[in-house]
Amino acid sequence: MAQQLQDIYESRVAEGTLAPDAAQRAVLPVLEDIRRHLESAPARRGNRKGGLLGGLFHRPEDVPRGLYLWGGVGRGKSMLMDMFFAQTDIGGKRRVHFHAFMQDVHARLATARAQGLEDPIAQVGADLAKGLRLLAFDEVQISDIADAMIVGRLFERLFNAGVVIVATSNRRPDDLYKNGLNRGLFLPFIQMIKARMVVHELASPTDFRSQIPAGGPVWFCPNDKRACQRIDALWHKLAGGHTAPMSLRVQGREVTLPQAHGAMARATFYDLCGTPLGPADYLAIAGALWLLVLTDIPTLSRDNFNEAKRFVTLIDTLYEARVRLIASAAAPPDLLYLEGEGSFEFERTASRLHEMMGSNWGRAAGAPPITPRS
Repeated sequence: MAQQLQDIYESRVAEGTLAPDAAQRAVLPVLEDIRRHLESAPARRGNRKGGLLGGLFHRPEDVPRGLYLWGGVGRGKSMLMDMFFAQTDIGGKRRVHFHAFMQDVHARLATARAQGLEDPIAQVGADLAKGLRLLAFDEVQISDIADAMIVGRLFERLFNAGVVIVATSNRRPDDLYKNGLNRGLFLPFIQMIKARMVVHELASPTDFRSQIPAGGPVWFCPNDKRACQRIDALWHKLAGGHTAPMSLRVQGREVTLPQAHGAMARATFYDLCGTPLGPADYLAIAGALWLLVLTDIPTLSRDNFNEAKRFVTLIDTLYEARVRLIASAAAPPDLLYLEGEGSFEFERTASRLHEMMGSNWGRAAGAPPITPRS
């Protein structure tokens, strides 16, 4: 018999990779019930009806309610969802950051509209539901009217197709798209969440983001073995050793962050600045994260001018989104770019980096992410 989530959680507490938390433990039975139902139920085969809606409707008893897990930032919501997702032994499962999912949806809708389809949302919903049994969303947040007008009909399609949705959010359902334009049209979606998902608050008193020492170093230099070890230790505390790549769809392309856990990610300078990424890519990254660990930043000069320009754009974008930054670099910000074209303008970037190193820097709990249209 597969090991239960409660046992996996306690084993990680025993080995020191997790700190015990009563609020987190209270969520585990809910996730275990969903997991048990999914693993014991046969994969759906659909009905015999053809056409776009063929196989979309299922008896309610065939599909368990999903979970909408909400609570303050840093309480362990993403960790619990990732544990559940990894241990659920079924085919047809997908785990995605909500921001990245909506970018993918908008790209699919643009394609469907270009093909002249009468109901693009119906087509996109049907395409997304094909072969899908479990959809895990991280960081559900609606702050854009375009998303608000789409998400209700899209989720209805997924629910009716028998897809079980497990989601995390910093906001209770009633606070989604709060004070948004034409919010009345959005309210049925909130009722749908309450009807089709268990709504559970993770009311932990502990903010596990406090693993970042208050006032402690977040800029490690020089970029030597000791800096690498300290970054590794800090990242392990934050992510608990459980990471996976995060892919963001930007203007029809995939931008991949090699290591991610919830709304945190780790990448090298080369990953983000040594490849031809642009402002839209950095906006997508900033919108998806509250923290970025960026390693191996070199000194900048005319020899790596293009990489330096991208670095400036990246920092500007992270700054505007108030994303927390931890970095390892060859030198302090003021000494990174001392000569060559762009060195004078870099003084502004260095000033921003110093500000971002402050212990109070970062996106406020519950603040909406940036959701750029691409």
